[in-house]
Amino acid sequence: MINISENIQLKEILNTDLEALFTLMKEIYPPAYSHFWKDGGDWYVNTQYSKEKLSTELLNINSQNYLVLFKNEIIGNFRIVWNEQLAGFVDQKSVKLHRIYLHPKTQGNGIGKKLLNWLETQVIKKQYDLIWLDAMDAQPQAFEFYKKLEYKYHSHCFLDFELLYDEVRKMSQLYKKIT
Repeated sequence: MINISENIQLKEILNTDLEALFTLMKEIYPPAYSHFWKDGGDWYVNTQYSKEKLSTELLNINSQNYLVLFKNEIIGNFRIVWNEQLAGFVDQKSVKLHRIYLHPKTQGNGIGKKLLNWLETQVIKKQYDLIWLDAMDAQPQAFEFYKKLEYKYHSHCFLDFELLYDEVRKMSQLYKKIT
């Protein structure tokens, strides 16, 4: 267990946690993203959080996969991938913030900010230069959150998921230089 603050901990995800993670994502993904999907996001949760997909992710030696606990309750997940390069920054030691989802009932408690501050500390300790992430353009509150933490726009792509509505397909890559 990693203590981020008095009330926030990270617990490494193990294969025995995959069912709990799937159940959690079925609860926390739809309030934020169901309106992006023709099927309410069921396809996304069922494929991206399947035991097979998550088991494969856990095998990546460059990734760290965590359940986020707030006041001893599992409220989200957090995944980082070390040595994941951002186009145009190949000479920078980079880490990708691959996933951060928090239960809506806990938003506004500073949990996301504390997790990213912890990540920055890890980046400095490991002598990395850059953190980057993908963010859905159709989620303006996420962009504002990252902007406040000094992340900058780098580039964008369009997701090709068949069940995703056309108007929400744009995803931007944001980055922050740490050194």
